[in-house]
Parts: sequence; structure tokens; C-alpha cells
Amino acid sequence: MEIVISVLRESWHLLLEASVYILFGMLVGGLLKVFLNPSFVADHLGKGKFSSVIKAALFGIPIPLCSCGVLPAAASLKKQGANNGATTAFLISTPESGVDSIAITYALLDPIMTVARPVSAFVTAVAAGISENLLQTQKEEDWHRVIDRSCPIDNCCDGNECPPQEHSMHHTFTEKLWAGLKFAVDDLWGDLAGWFFAGLLLAGVISTIIPQELMTRYLGGGLHSMLIMLLVGIPMYICATASTPVAAALILKGVSPGAALVFLLVGPATNITSLSVLFGLLGKRATVIYLVMLSLFAVLSGLMLDIIYSSLGVSATAIAGQAGEVIPFWLQFVGALIVVLLSIKPIYLFIKRFIAPPKMDIQKPSQDETSAKTASAENNKTECAAPS
Repeated sequence: MEIVISVLRESWHLLLEASVYILFGMLVGGLLKVFLNPSFVADHLGKGKFSSVIKAALFGIPIPLCSCGVLPAAASLKKQGANNGATTAFLISTPESGVDSIAITYALLDPIMTVARPVSAFVTAVAAGISENLLQTQKEEDWHRVIDRSCPIDNCCDGNECPPQEHSMHHTFTEKLWAGLKFAVDDLWGDLAGWFFAGLLLAGVISTIIPQELMTRYLGGGLHSMLIMLLVGIPMYICATASTPVAAALILKGVSPGAALVFLLVGPATNITSLSVLFGLLGKRATVIYLVMLSLFAVLSGLMLDIIYSSLGVSATAIAGQAGEVIPFWLQFVGALIVVLLSIKPIYLFIKRFIAPPKMDIQKPSQDETSAKTASAENNKTECAAPS
């Protein structure tokens, strides 16, 4: 019982340090959803073997999506005309970083790691994306673009028949702000809350149970530490936000900041499920390039980061979590309560999904439904057969 209390106490301490930054990240993420038009993103990712990749990596850095949440977004970008290299760059930079995870990294770790994380994600994404574009055989003129210009607020129009000047008057700033906040609470945090609290508990377990000598011996630095974290992170499903408290607990136990960075880069960007989807979305060759470049640059980034800390004479263990001390305790406490209240429903659904998976509806379709589907299929055949 004493161990359980210690785990919960350590987890609560991490939540206090991160709470205000979580709320800030949620706010920015919601505003990005409303004010960053998807068609604007897609317009810049279709042509150019280099420029499209760089833009995709930059676009992905602030967007708060996990490794599974980014898959439908990337599929949409590819459908809208993004090339394979840009799609690959977006798939790497987006789950590895995000405004929410950057804010929490600053709270739980230190400014050096806060900068190193998105920079490493950007460099890795660009390298993988350019490699894919240079090795692919598809020509630029073969990329077909179908831009989604629909209203991100309430789908009041498709954006094609409505000029941007006219559509900009459909919603006030207050309506856009409210829509962004609603998205942040219902969708963004709804997807992240369960995994984040799972990460908090895991961080509490690491802080309470695992001996510091064990971590220092095997993960204290060097190439072998990076490779161990690589093997641990690739098959694991953990989002960027949830991986941050785990990395903070590892560093406080003596893990080198470089090894922790490898975990922060690889863990959110890969897992068994997402890799299988990537295989279908990008193909075998692109998936191999994705894994090889991600692994290579994660290890190189980790080794470089350890060198930076060593040359500066800075101890990551000593300064981890100091940014959270800037926020007064009463504000941390209020922020933690708000985060807990906002997480009640998402955590309930998160647990329910694992305890009782949704059942497939296998009822036999009615005669009317069967007739309607048959008619729809015949219409599709007629449309496909018609000359363009």
C-alpha cells in the first residue's frame, strides 16, 4: 500500500508541474485547428522534392497529434495531392512534437531539451522525406490534387462555391474561438487524456520502484544506451504528451538526456499498429525508409545532445522540472484540478474501450437497404464507364 501511495504522490507532483502548460498547449492546439486552413497546408505539399518536404515538416511540428491520430491526417494530405516525401515528413514531425508536448517538455525537463526535441524532429522528418522523394519513381505531374476547402468551424460551406472574402464573414472571432476551445477539450484532449495519465502513472512507478543504479549502468550514455531506448521505443504506443513525464522520470533516475531524447522521438512516431497502416499508405519501400531514417537520426540526435550537455557542463538531472517552479503553487493546483475535471469523461471512455471493446453490428440488411446499395453500385459503374 505504501508503494501505491508513493506512485500516486510522484504522479501528482508531475501533474502539478505540467498542468498549466497542458492547458496552454490545448488552447494553442484548438486555435490551430480553427485558424490553420487544411487547404492552405495541402496547397504547399504537392510539388517540389525539397520545398514540399521542408514545409510539411514545419507544418507538422506545432500540430498536436499522436502516432495513430496523425495517420488519417496524413492520408487526407496524400489524397489532396501531397507527395510521398512530404507525407513521410509530416508523419514524423507531427507525432514527435506539438505545441502541447513542447510546453510540457519545458515544464518537466529543461530549455535545452525543449529546443532539441522539435529541432531533432524537424531534421529527421526532412531527411526521411527528401530520401523518399529522391528514391521514388512517381513524376510530379502524376500527383492529383483534390483540395478540401470546407469550413473548419461547422462545415457551413464547401469553400469551393463560396469566395474566401465571403466565407470570412460567416463566423465572428468569438465563434471561431469557441469552436477551437470545443475542439481542444472534446477532440484533442479526448484523444490524449487516457494516454497522458497512463504515462503519469508509469512515471510514478519508475520514480518509486526502479533503482537509480540500474538506469545509470545501462542507460547513462553512449551508443548502447541509444540502441536500447530505440528497441524499447519502436514497438511502444505512447503519444508525445504522455512520453514526456516518462522521460522526466528516466532522467531523474540517471538516464542520459540523449537516451531520453531517443525515446521521445521514436516512441511517439512508431508502434506496431501505425507501421502496418504506413505499409498500406506509403508502400513497402517508403515504410523501410521511414524506419531507417527515423532510427538513424534519433540515435545521432541523442549522441549529439549528450555532447551538448557535457560541453556546457549542465546536469539534466539537476535542472529537470525547474521551469515548473516559475508557476506559483496555487496556479499549478488550480490547473491540475481543471485538467482532472476535463479528463474524467475521456478517461472513462479510455478504460471502457479496453475493458469492453465495441461490438460489430452484424445484423442482416433489410430488403430496402440491399436494393439501395445495388442501385448505388450500378450508378457507380455507369459513371466509371462514362468517357471523361
